[in-house]
Amino acid sequence: MSGPTAVAETEDLTVEVDGRRIVDGVSLRVLPGRVTALVGASGSGKTTTGRALLGEFPPGARVGGAVRVAQAPVGHVPQHPAAVLNPARRAGALLHDLARAQVRGVPRRERRAAARERVLHALEAAQLPSPAALLRRFPHQLSGGQQQRVVLAQALLLGARVIVADEPTTGQDALTKRRIVEELAAVAARGIGILLLSHDLETVRALADEVLVMRDGRVVESGPVERVWSAPAHPWTRQLLAERPVPARVTPGGPRPEAVLRVRGLRARHRSGAEVLRVPELAVRPGECLAVVGRSGSGKTTLARCLAGLHRIYEGEVLLDGIALPRSLRDRGRDRLAAVQYVFQDARASFDEHRPVLDQVARTAVRLRGRSAAQARSEASATLDGLGLPGELAGRTASRLSGGELQRAALARALLARPRVLVCDEITSGLDAVTRRGLLALLAGLLRDRDDLCLVLITHDLDTARLADRIAVLDAGEVVEQGPARDVLTAPAHPFTVSLVASAPRPAARS
Repeated sequence: MSGPTAVAETEDLTVEVDGRRIVDGVSLRVLPGRVTALVGASGSGKTTTGRALLGEFPPGARVGGAVRVAQAPVGHVPQHPAAVLNPARRAGALLHDLARAQVRGVPRRERRAAARERVLHALEAAQLPSPAALLRRFPHQLSGGQQQRVVLAQALLLGARVIVADEPTTGQDALTKRRIVEELAAVAARGIGILLLSHDLETVRALADEVLVMRDGRVVESGPVERVWSAPAHPWTRQLLAERPVPARVTPGGPRPEAVLRVRGLRARHRSGAEVLRVPELAVRPGECLAVVGRSGSGKTTLARCLAGLHRIYEGEVLLDGIALPRSLRDRGRDRLAAVQYVFQDARASFDEHRPVLDQVARTAVRLRGRSAAQARSEASATLDGLGLPGELAGRTASRLSGGELQRAALARALLARPRVLVCDEITSGLDAVTRRGLLALLAGLLRDRDDLCLVLITHDLDTARLADRIAVLDAGEVVEQGPARDVLTAPAHPFTVSLVASAPRPAARS
């Protein structure tokens, strides 16, 4: 007895690049109205498999097997939304282009209004509050989560029968994740098949019908999601599901040293003049981690960009060792550039796709510390190797590395500057559970081993925030609560923090 006809499928798919098989014999079916999930570590082949449904493969790839999709557009929500948003066009421009193509049968005088109604409806369906205001903004004026939801709205406007959703909850807070799960479930309920590529096991369990677990390009286990979760058969699946909480840091007692970084009276604006961030006071001391948490669009990334000299339209002060930093990156000398390093949420966009990653990481030590090219390459190689990117991987171009591998390369590049302040913007949000735990352990080790370093951790994830000594909570551009991490996570005082803590997923107990 045959089942329903797949709207997309692969059969024994193989993808080989430079003699390395990155997808090895993967067969999957995406059914109408169903969600099929691919899970696995960074570099396991999830994204390459998903992009095969779009007819896209790495440059120079040798492809075997078969890929079949329904005769309809395939929607795509990529892991790095900035890569598909034109920085020179406002967020609403492409949405309106798509909508106008769909209202050609409407009388001419009504087309503009009909197209705008479709755009606003798609943005609302993608969980974007105040969509009319966002249409006028450029991509750089949107948070990573807002960018992702704009791209989701584009996919919804396409009228696709299949949507490839690559890490759609990356960088999202727990409340927004829940809404995205509900929206994608509603999309599936309309008969659209969804291929979900995700490291977020809570989202996969809540949304997927079938799950395929990948490792090193192969499917090592597959089946109904509840069966795989309740009785995983493969050792790698068990390792992925064996999530352990991040150990809370213990802040040493005694006198506290002077702050390395301090923010006073910060009021940041967009070019339009709209105020988006108000921070009366923040301080980070040597050896300390400050986590800045809040929903997507709350101002977290704007604060990070002010600290790094990438957002200069603000009043107030950002001080390093008591001395105000110039607002613009261009006005900071080499020492100050090295002192405050920023690791971007979208690591791919921060690398040249065509140059070896090792060379780009080494360049930091040449430019900011005056090291020779040979010394810089040696340091870069050692640092990358310590972060899990040995010589063969480090020698590749950025286009041939996964998102998680590039995130580790971006961290290595920042560390080569020997910074005093490391600003990490959602750097764990695109990583699987195993890689994420390893990266957090690495950051904790850096703070332990370098008593002159402090860390500002921008995150939506309260579990990740357990790494911090102190937490500052942002809501709608305001600091609504700050204090010791343990106090904020176990006894939140502000209603918004209470709602965040209540919405955070709690891993089920496993026997």
